[in-house]
Amino acid sequence: MRVCTECGGELATVFRFCPWCAAPQRSKLVEFFRGHPRDRGRALRVSRYLTEDPHVRFSVWLARFLADPRVWRPTALRRLRALIPR
Repeated sequence: MRVCTECGGELATVFRFCPWCAAPQRSKLVEFFRGHPRDRGRALRVSRYLTEDPHVRFSVWLARFLADPRVWRPTALRRLRALIPR
């Protein structure tokens, strides 16, 4: 358990917001970078967390992947095939 930075209420470490006063419990900086024109449809998001355990995360975004759910969602046929033991 830890203590809220705003109201002093107790909360579990997994909470991002205090359940008592709704104050954010971790701070982060986020920057979004569009790709070069030759990399059309791609972008980079960088998040820097300013907590007791500071760290940085990089996320690569592909516009086609985000725009078309069929790119990542398995079809019904693929889901059925996955259930068949090999």
